[in-house]
Amino acid sequence: MDKENNLGRVLALLLLTGLMCAGLYYLPDTLLGYTLKKVDLLSDFKVREDRMSLDSLRLQLERADTLEVDSAALWDSVMRAAGIDSAALALRDSLYKAVYAVRGADSLGSHIEDYSLGHIGLKRFFAALRDRRELDRPVRVAFLGDSFIEGDIMVADVRSGLQQMFGGGGVGFVPVTSVAAQFRPTVEQHAEGWTTWSMLTDKEHGYTLPGMTFEAVEEGASIHVKTTDRYPGLQPVSSLRLIYERNERTELRLVCDASADTIYEALPSTSTITQYERKGTFTEADLSFTNTAGFQALGIALEEDTGIVVDNYSLRGNSGMILDRLDTLRCQALNEIRPYDLIVLQYGLNIVTDSILDYRWYGNRMVKAVQHLQTCFPEADLLMLGVSDRSRQVDGEFETMPAVLALLHAQRQAARKAGIPFWNVFGAMGGENSMVRFVERNWASKDYTHLGFRGGKEIAEAFLKALLSEKAFYDEAEKMVD
Repeated sequence: MDKENNLGRVLALLLLTGLMCAGLYYLPDTLLGYTLKKVDLLSDFKVREDRMSLDSLRLQLERADTLEVDSAALWDSVMRAAGIDSAALALRDSLYKAVYAVRGADSLGSHIEDYSLGHIGLKRFFAALRDRRELDRPVRVAFLGDSFIEGDIMVADVRSGLQQMFGGGGVGFVPVTSVAAQFRPTVEQHAEGWTTWSMLTDKEHGYTLPGMTFEAVEEGASIHVKTTDRYPGLQPVSSLRLIYERNERTELRLVCDASADTIYEALPSTSTITQYERKGTFTEADLSFTNTAGFQALGIALEEDTGIVVDNYSLRGNSGMILDRLDTLRCQALNEIRPYDLIVLQYGLNIVTDSILDYRWYGNRMVKAVQHLQTCFPEADLLMLGVSDRSRQVDGEFETMPAVLALLHAQRQAARKAGIPFWNVFGAMGGENSMVRFVERNWASKDYTHLGFRGGKEIAEAFLKALLSEKAFYDEAEKMVD
């Protein structure tokens, strides 16, 4: 009888324990601000569906691409546009395969994957660098991206590295105002009396690369900019440019370097993008405006007229897909006063999500965006960057989101379809779970998504190394083809 009672108690205790564990399994991931580790008695016996997805996504990235982009018509168009014959293109292609011993895909971010025919995707940019002393303008690079590069994260170090190698100086383009103004180390800025319009939320105005325009809504609307010494080459600068796109009779009051001298100018009226320029030696400028009815401006440019200039056109929340809505005429007008030799596309963080593992739709949209940019800026080379690593929390631990690998594959395929170069940021970071390591080193924020400036420096150095490696290949190929 006692044995039966003891057995009953043991069974009841086991049942109660099982019910408690089942209840703990359904607790939320966080409670009172604390992260809870999931209790799952069967976890060691389960094969997680997302783990299976991750394995298949790895294979997808490792598998040789079967996407066919070559055609006789495409070869013919490339030869005509680049002035290169078919034999030279074929020689470049064989050299490229011999140098990298791969079909182009790179898991480490060690080189630029050039998917243009004949691997001439950066031909114009490298030619501009080579001939920069003969140009009557600086070589210009534009970074288009999202919050990953806002505040000049990564871009500041790319700019600094390029200017140290190829000359030039200054921060380049600075929007009238920005959500990143408080933490951007490459320039101090402040503005009052403006309304901001963004192409993310507004379809009434036309837009070009900044993705924003600013309308003066007060008499005395002002802009203050000041250079900093946080990076080499930022101060002083020899050129100050006000870039604006609509004006009737606005008058400018300009004070440079806190001088006692004040410059008064009536800005030329315009209905297209133009610029007002001053030459000299500048570290600080205060601009204010009167008669501002209808006055719209884009920003200020602080730069040198030689060497290389790198503009950061980051727009928080931008997925890149809206680039196909850029106004062609505005882009052409901007290109007249700021001709670009290279446009770098950095997007992806605002698209990647746990619930989606197929991003072909995004890749197709980005191909259209690239094609539209090529129409708007026909003299510029385009370079697409792959998405960076991003972590999600599983059972109390952070790990790479499988969707990152899926999006990376779609971005690479988009670059192949568009026939432009591609660089693998995810690989350059160190691949899977690299964001965890970046956070542990205080190189990235604890949202396990965005880089800090120290992490941006690491990525910038890897990017510059890959870019210079591609330039060395290009220079050598030029000698052999000639």
